[in-house]
Amino acid sequence: MDEPHRGHPLLERGLEVLGDDPFARLDEGTRFQQPALFLCSVAAWDVWHDEAADDAAEAVAAAGHSLGEYAALFAAGALEYDDAVRLVDERAAAMADAAALEPGGMIAFLGGEAHAVTSLAVRLGLTVANDNAPGQLVLSGPLDAIEEAEELARDETGARVRRLDVTGAFHSPLMQPAAARLADALERTAIDEPRIPVYANGTAAPFVDIRRELSENLLRPVRWRETLLALRAAGVERFVELGPGAVLTGLVKRTLQVA
Repeated sequence: MDEPHRGHPLLERGLEVLGDDPFARLDEGTRFQQPALFLCSVAAWDVWHDEAADDAAEAVAAAGHSLGEYAALFAAGALEYDDAVRLVDERAAAMADAAALEPGGMIAFLGGEAHAVTSLAVRLGLTVANDNAPGQLVLSGPLDAIEEAEELARDETGARVRRLDVTGAFHSPLMQPAAARLADALERTAIDEPRIPVYANGTAAPFVDIRRELSENLLRPVRWRETLLALRAAGVERFVELGPGAVLTGLVKRTLQVA
């Protein structure tokens, strides 16, 4: 994941700020995966930004899926780089600690009826954590409820399911300790007005109160499908994914039917 960006000034500076190399510890989960993803995303953005300047292409809006909000806010000028690295590191630590305090999990529903998936979540005390694209919802919550949802999924929703390889019930009420800890860190962080609109996961609309919304978004669903629709309604026609892999590009195509 980091190989294309080794030597890039932003990645190398991020490693200095962290005081550790998260890429050497990816198998330890969220605590190190999140900083690593952030460093790759901002390095990819910087390369694209330099190339786009040659083409006179300018970003008109930004959005990020969960952790990606921090890279989007940095790219839009709302966060200074060192501050963003420290926030991501604190967020990762807070989420990992919250997961250890009250274990949970996440399960993706692929296909099936969205209403049936939502109804099952309500009945089992689970949260719809991600609305990624048509036919792709992710539920989050206590492990026993996740296991029950896995057993009932086919008969009650018609969906295929896949347990996610995560260490906690992210974007659910079980992240309350992490949200409180992140709110404290955000209060100590300088935040500027973004140069371009940055769409928030929790509202599928541009951030209004960045500090409050970033902390609350740990408890709220990632409304990615609605975010893409809102960006299209605002006139955005070209979407560029900056970071490892092409998962979000697939979600854009599925949601907007972009060729």
